[in-house]
Amino acid sequence: MPNQAITTTAAPAPVGPYNQAVLAGGWLYCSGQIPLDPTTGAMVGAGDVAAETYQVLKNLKAVLSEAGASAEQVVRTTVFLADLADFATVNAIYAEMFGSGVSPARACVQVAALPKGARVEIDCVAWLG
Repeated sequence: MPNQAITTTAAPAPVGPYNQAVLAGGWLYCSGQIPLDPTTGAMVGAGDVAAETYQVLKNLKAVLSEAGASAEQVVRTTVFLADLADFATVNAIYAEMFGSGVSPARACVQVAALPKGARVEIDCVAWLG
């Protein structure tokens, strides 16, 4: 079965040559989401990491939904932070989406910079098979 691009207007359009997600053999690979408003393309949160994290997870949830998936099917995430001092704040909000049942495996790293000056970016892999 060929790979299938997943696209939704409920999440921001990609800012480069990639898809919001790709479905491949029962696995859904979601590209990293930053806190962009899907309608305007503007950054959300004005540097407030909590507001940014809520928008990132809203965007990620929209991509999952378009593929027929939910947060419960996510098996792996990567959290990218501009500042690890934001870890506790992001972790608490992340737990609202992924904290029930079996939480996904996860990596969390601090990076030098994120696109458009975001403070947080999250990607994920989900099993749909």
